[in-house]
Amino acid sequence: MRIYKDHLILSGSKIKEALLQFNELSQDAILFVVNLEDKLIGALTDGDVRRGLLKGYTIESKVDEIIQSNPRYIIKGQNSLEKIIEYREGDFKIVPVVDENHKIVNVINFRKIRSYLPIDAVIMAGGRGQRLQPLTDSIPKPLLKVGDKAIMEHNLDRLALFGIDDFWVSVKYLGEQIENHFGEGKEKNIKIEYVWEKEALGTIGAVSKIKNFEHDYILITNSDLLTNIDYEQFFLEFIKLDADLAVLTIPYQVNIPYAVLETNNGNVKSFREKPTYTYYSNGGIYLIKKEMLQYIPENTFFNATDLMEELIKNDLKVISFPFSGYWLDVGKHEDFEKAHIDIHNIKF
Repeated sequence: MRIYKDHLILSGSKIKEALLQFNELSQDAILFVVNLEDKLIGALTDGDVRRGLLKGYTIESKVDEIIQSNPRYIIKGQNSLEKIIEYREGDFKIVPVVDENHKIVNVINFRKIRSYLPIDAVIMAGGRGQRLQPLTDSIPKPLLKVGDKAIMEHNLDRLALFGIDDFWVSVKYLGEQIENHFGEGKEKNIKIEYVWEKEALGTIGAVSKIKNFEHDYILITNSDLLTNIDYEQFFLEFIKLDADLAVLTIPYQVNIPYAVLETNNGNVKSFREKPTYTYYSNGGIYLIKKEMLQYIPENTFFNATDLMEELIKNDLKVISFPFSGYWLDVGKHEDFEKAHIDIHNIKF
């Protein structure tokens, strides 16, 4: 993945320097002119260069003389998803992301990612993986390979595909291996920070240790899932219903091979012939408003289901997001074997 700073050029640079960068960027040829603090000054395309040369500027002229001085940009954590979708579906495929000081902190390319969701992602990767022993005796389960990548890397790449670039990884068992494998995320143009659990804190307890989230929405996911979920649709449904917590749910059908009778005091009121019932199971992916973190106790074993119960008890809105796409919890040996088959046949 291209590093976003490839799209930056320093104010005062010559046009010929911009041309060299355009050559490297190929079809993604757009530059954003910045000062020494990386603050956005303007944008420059090869069309701007052509028009400048026709006006009499030369390749020795400064880029500042031909730039677009009011480029479009996204403010990190503030722009609405509707605005981002508007950019994506319009002519603005490559857009800089600036912080509150107008400093460029990323450049998103809608030819390479599908969205830019205003979300922090927490990947829970501290488990022992006992059901996959002996495979996990020397390798943490998130680093077991499925196809050409570790299980967790499939998960992380899927999230990054939707523009999530602020990651937190909760680690415990063999966590050093996970930290060494992914580092700070620079190679993937994302930021990764690690949360260490001294004691096991359940499926969501470690989230209470994070105090500096970038966004108002937090996505929490198990590290051992394989899925082709559309995270943008998940987020849009969450916003539309003004939920406090949304949980991905997986439908399971139960076929009853006999007629089912509805009775009252021994009297048959109705019956259904060989009915099929659909139930929804917890899919291990949650989206919450940041203010809901106050319900997670600090340094306490606490599961995501405990949080859902606590929110329901306090009359807060917990919704189900039924998902019928591909989803696999790689928890047992047979799941791991299935993942190796599915990875070649499922479009992620």
